[in-house]
Amino acid sequence: MSTARAAATRSNVVRMRRRLDQVNKGAALLKKKRESLVTELLSRARPAVDARKAIDAQAHVAWRALLGALGNAGASGLTAQGWPTREVRIELEPIEVWGVRAVALGSKPSLVRSLAARCIAPGLDDAEGPLAAAELERLVEQLIDQAPREQLMRRLGVALARTSRLVNTLEQKVAVSLNEGLGFARRTLDEREREEHLRLSRIVARRRAQEQEGAAP
Repeated sequence: MSTARAAATRSNVVRMRRRLDQVNKGAALLKKKRESLVTELLSRARPAVDARKAIDAQAHVAWRALLGALGNAGASGLTAQGWPTREVRIELEPIEVWGVRAVALGSKPSLVRSLAARCIAPGLDDAEGPLAAAELERLVEQLIDQAPREQLMRRLGVALARTSRLVNTLEQKVAVSLNEGLGFARRTLDEREREEHLRLSRIVARRRAQEQEGAAP
């Protein structure tokens, strides 16, 4: 039932006052959370921008090296140099920032392999293949390192948007509706009190008139 249409009774006035106080306290707490989320996002924004620039720069280096290796050895030659394959394991740890759950790297993996790990004998003719592989592995290292941070920032952004919506809902809808209902109830009660006071005044005046008539000889 809408608070603006609630019955104009003193008990409803007390309930709406309590509810309005709860709404105001809740909005104040959400504002503090929103400020904390904004501060957290701003503190992570500059490192994220720097990391993205570094990833973009490394991507240019890696793809340029890959194009050179493709031109020298061809796709089939690079496929052969990619052996042996390997399994990369990444340790993730759960974290929580201002109520936002995410993950962080338990340890930064090292993916760049040596020529011995690639089972490739050192030589001048096939140097471009291992060089391109190393640059791509460095790129993957940067992506893996930054991915959890990007995920956390996105979740912080979602939490910030949700908190802002809740604050707006409480302040612009719930509190406004409660204030309107409270004002309506107060006006109605005041009008009733005035009418009751006027009715009682008329009754008292009538009784006095009757008493004066009865006392007259």
